[in-house]
Amino acid sequence: MFDMFFPDKYVASTYMIDFEKLYEEGVRGLIFDIDNTLVPHGEPADQRAVDLFARLKSIGFECCLISNNQEPRVKMFNEKIQVNYVYNAHKPSVKNYFKAMGIMGTDQSNTVFIGDQLFTDVWGAKRSGIHNILVKPIYPKEEIQIVLKRYLEKVVLYFYKRSRDRGGPRSF
Repeated sequence: MFDMFFPDKYVASTYMIDFEKLYEEGVRGLIFDIDNTLVPHGEPADQRAVDLFARLKSIGFECCLISNNQEPRVKMFNEKIQVNYVYNAHKPSVKNYFKAMGIMGTDQSNTVFIGDQLFTDVWGAKRSGIHNILVKPIYPKEEIQIVLKRYLEKVVLYFYKRSRDRGGPRSF
């Protein structure tokens, strides 16, 4: 029933992902949400984000940010990390997931999306045929519409965890 919203992986933080392993497994493109995935909502790139993207580039990844925010927000975040980006993405629409892959020169088989929301980030990635990793939000203080979605996400994550506990399917 909720399977279409189940992430392929669920981890505590973007900064705990084994990116070297993903590269060894053939992943070449990484698409990231920004707010509450890489930094608290509205914040510029901090040193941890700067270091992460320097590491990802040194591993050999192509990276692209896709955000539902307008360009000034995305551009401000990207100043210190300097990767490609798509703003006003209208996630979960698939259009800009494909645009990001086109920018990076990757496809569904070698791209992973990382984000903190089930109903925009994960669902859009799944609809696009892209492997995805859900991360716990960095900072709990959010806009009211996101807070309301988080309550619904808790229900879906309950069933996701039950499915995993029963040996449900694993994507990668």
